[in-house]
Amino acid sequence: MTKSFDELIEKVNNCSMKTVAVAVAQDAAVLEAVAVAKERGIANAILVGDEPKIKEVAASINMDLSDYKIIHEEDTMTAALKAVELVHNQKADMYMKGLIDTKSFLKSVLDKEVGLRTGKPLSHVCVFDVEGVDKLLFLTDVAFIPYPTLEDKVNIIANTVEICEACGITNPKVAPLAAVEVVNPKMPATVDAAELTKMCEEGKITGCIVDGPLSFDLAICPEAAKHKGAEGRKIVGDADILLFPDIHAGNLVYKAMVHTAKLKNGNIITGTKAPVILTSRSDECEVKVNSIALASVVAQAMSEK
Repeated sequence: MTKSFDELIEKVNNCSMKTVAVAVAQDAAVLEAVAVAKERGIANAILVGDEPKIKEVAASINMDLSDYKIIHEEDTMTAALKAVELVHNQKADMYMKGLIDTKSFLKSVLDKEVGLRTGKPLSHVCVFDVEGVDKLLFLTDVAFIPYPTLEDKVNIIANTVEICEACGITNPKVAPLAAVEVVNPKMPATVDAAELTKMCEEGKITGCIVDGPLSFDLAICPEAAKHKGAEGRKIVGDADILLFPDIHAGNLVYKAMVHTAKLKNGNIITGTKAPVILTSRSDECEVKVNSIALASVVAQAMSEK
């Protein structure tokens, strides 16, 4: 079981070197992350975008481009389509957002001709390595599906279980979160959580253990489970996957933890033919490097399947 990003990167270094295709690569923060990832043996990169601008930006951060393949394309959308096509045609293993707006980037991901559609709904997974927590935490969905239906939540669980398995975590524990740990008909999140638990017990959701509804403390804190007399539950402060009821809850928790806790994190889009790296422009270089490492592990697991 992988318990930290340091262990995750060790896992990457034991795999064949992966290649990330970067869409509209003339972005200093992304190029910096790409350079660090290459230096640490995590991944190579193919840079697609305006070549003169890529070289100008690289020079501004003292990045040597001599070992990188650059595909020149001035038009932003065309550059994205050329980059995603590399992954579609298995000339690269994963796809990363550069200096392009998220809507256009996702449009390229979903392109019918050269994109990475699978027919499954897409969802977002954030992986946290939190100081004081002896395991990786998988938060979903904090950035993609605003108000997931029960069916959406089933798909989100399936997508996230695949990421857990790629990280060496088998039969992960899924905590559908709510404000309380009992079913209340006036609180739809608790009703969905109970239904997801039932579906898992009936074999309609597989590859994991689902126990909900659970409050956040019961999901991640064994001491809280003990104090609340919840020792008999399937999850007693040892959840692997934190399933949020909606994007508001997920995003608020994500940002609160990022800005107040000591942690490392990485993010990817799932439900695609290959890992898609979608980070915020405000994310630090380490987050982008960790996201590339996470995508590399997932790409390796996909290739083995």
